[in-house]
Amino acid sequence: MAQPRAERLMNLHILLLGAKRFIGKDVIRAACYPEHAHGPAGDEAFERAFERDKDALRQIGAVIEVGSADAFFDDEIGYRIPTEQTSLPEIRFESDEAAVLGLAAQVWQQATLAKATGRALAKLKGQGVEIDPSRLEVVAPSISADEPAFEPLWDAIGKRRQVSFPYQRADEVEPTTRRFQPWGLARSSGRWYVVGHDVDRGAERVFRLSRIVGPVRATGKSGAYAVPPGTDVRAMARRLSPTFPTVRADLLVRQGTGVGLRRRAESVEPLADRPGWDAVTVEGPVHELADEVLTYGADVVVAAPEPLRTEVVSRLRSIVEGAR
Repeated sequence: MAQPRAERLMNLHILLLGAKRFIGKDVIRAACYPEHAHGPAGDEAFERAFERDKDALRQIGAVIEVGSADAFFDDEIGYRIPTEQTSLPEIRFESDEAAVLGLAAQVWQQATLAKATGRALAKLKGQGVEIDPSRLEVVAPSISADEPAFEPLWDAIGKRRQVSFPYQRADEVEPTTRRFQPWGLARSSGRWYVVGHDVDRGAERVFRLSRIVGPVRATGKSGAYAVPPGTDVRAMARRLSPTFPTVRADLLVRQGTGVGLRRRAESVEPLADRPGWDAVTVEGPVHELADEVLTYGADVVVAAPEPLRTEVVSRLRSIVEGAR
């Protein structure tokens, strides 16, 4: 039985990111595409699937390098993802990353795929692939997507398939069925939204995942629609979803980390009384800032304001409680 595409993409991402050397197609095929048997038909199916999956990873920011997989034969082509390029801009969770930041921010901690991560590592180890776990730390943020609608929407986005789902707004007594062409997923103010085209209303819409109260069903063929050129999913989510007041946050950021925070900071000043740390000032809604701060783990500390500190501490306590 063929594995779900989301799991296969994650397996491929783990393989290319965690491997210490260029990985040849034979290893990639055995580890990530076992359903494609050898032979003319299987070879062609593998090549098509592999090319689509590479394109999917590149579209969300993964840099796939091509080089020699054999020290003695230059024509033995291999692939890898360098951590030094994966770990920088993607940490900001821009619009393209909202769909699946290297299969990390949006699906790494998702409940249905958390087990798949372990299976992927075990499978790769069984294929004799040497994986360096430390190389995977750049794609293990603490943001989760617990809504059941997340995975089927992510799958539909990758395949460009129309979906339908029951959706219940806060002011509605009963849910209504929506027919939708999803363009991307974005996190805004601590909540997940799907952005796309509402078929019945003929307009752009944003739906909050927590208000999808039933199964998401894909309908029709893959590639049934195209996302308009220049679409900024995150900007649309911010424009069409409820707005929240911004706060000015004073953060302590370890030097050499917090690239996304530094790039949009009002100010960055070294701390004389704390060598190796900088004082960084940024603005944003509390929920969004909490999202971003948590992705940096112990490298970022909230000094002020108190509502942001409280939000971060509350989420950390929830994580600890959930791990018990």
